Amino acid sequence: MDEPVILIEDLHRVYTMGETEVRALDGVSLSIGRGEFVAVMGPSGSGKSTFMNIVGCLDRPTSGRYVLEGVDVSSLDRDARALIRNDKIGFVFQNFNLLPRTSALENVELPLLYSRKHRLSDAGQLERARAALGHVGLAERWDHTPAQLSGGQQQRVAIARALVNEPTILLADEPTGNLDSRTSDEVMEIFQKLNDEGRTVILITHEPDIAEYARRVISFRDGRLVGDVPVGQRRVAGRLAAPAPVAPGPGPRAPEVHP
Repeated sequence: MDEPVILIEDLHRVYTMGETEVRALDGVSLSIGRGEFVAVMGPSGSGKSTFMNIVGCLDRPTSGRYVLEGVDVSSLDRDARALIRNDKIGFVFQNFNLLPRTSALENVELPLLYSRKHRLSDAGQLERARAALGHVGLAERWDHTPAQLSGGQQQRVAIARALVNEPTILLADEPTGNLDSRTSDEVMEIFQKLNDEGRTVILITHEPDIAEYARRVISFRDGRLVGDVPVGQRRVAGRLAAPAPVAPGPGPRAPEVHP
């Protein structure tokens, strides 16, 4: 059996607020295999955001183990986590987090400037960034700033940026939260295609219909894992049709002329 890309054992995260202890995660254990598409759900305060921060190497647990591709990152310091985060994790956020005054190509290229994994020339970086934009269908918009792009196009740029370092996992935090239904479906189609290519996708969402695009749903409540089930009837993206054009109504009636 293949080694899981993510292994979590008895994970706890406790925050101290004055004299009160808040158990954001309380003994979570799970594994995620390479090439899985997992949705993480739970109400506000359930622990799903804390889980995401630990998986994304933005935080570390109070106790327990988190192993990413065979490396125990649970006790690594901030600098070590930052190196792993840049090399192994591609982030996609609800608010896109694009630099507003730079082009789509420059936004996508940015992670390569800090990469240990890819030591590329300037030309090599541009080529890789262009390829990532082409992967999400925005090759011709490379010179557009975020203000010149729709919300869906901005999210595509953010996905391309997450892909450019060829990460181990894509970690998407409410990636459709600012999008309408049809644009959300278009974005989820990209994630499904990336998963079909073998990429591991972890999707944080509070929307049950968005979770149905995944293959497995993990649910949190009160810091505990309360559900871990395969998606029974998976939603296939790309089937929401564009709104039908509205047929023009009859023109203004000509005035009657009386002799």
